[in-house]
Amino acid sequence: MANPQLLPGDDGYVLAADFKFELNPRLEEAVTKGVVLHFVADFELSKGRWYWLDEKLITRTQTYRLSYHALTRQYRLSTGGLHQSFATLAEAVQVLSRLRNWVVIERADKGIRAGESYDAALRLRLDVTQLPRPFQITALGNKDWSLASDWKSWPASLPPLPVGEAK
Repeated sequence: MANPQLLPGDDGYVLAADFKFELNPRLEEAVTKGVVLHFVADFELSKGRWYWLDEKLITRTQTYRLSYHALTRQYRLSTGGLHQSFATLAEAVQVLSRLRNWVVIERADKGIRAGESYDAALRLRLDVTQLPRPFQITALGNKDWSLASDWKSWPASLPPLPVGEAK
């Protein structure tokens, strides 16, 4: 992962990060044959304490669905109600690897103050529990089905949010 950043936005702090990963041939074949792959981005924000374990202030997850539609011959990347279609798998994976404008800290979140130092952590992983049952059995202990980045941690100092009401 490269250059993770927490940036001020209208609704709170948004995350921007670039992951470096490629689908291996087994995963490419699976998605091209109609298997939906679920990727999960996990984010944590914590505050260090000298007297005890770090205090976890924020934990967020966002799920991305990567699928292929044979009728339209397009790959589809979905998160929540947002769907994007792509002509090639490489284009879809490129967009998946560039996390942008994900609100991870909302204005209303308690205990978060601009200017203070926090520890942020992020990872992206393939959620094998969302695969069809026969693939889950195959995925157990098989490196071809385990795609996950390590947790990337960085010190985060939050700049002030823009003045005004949230949208």
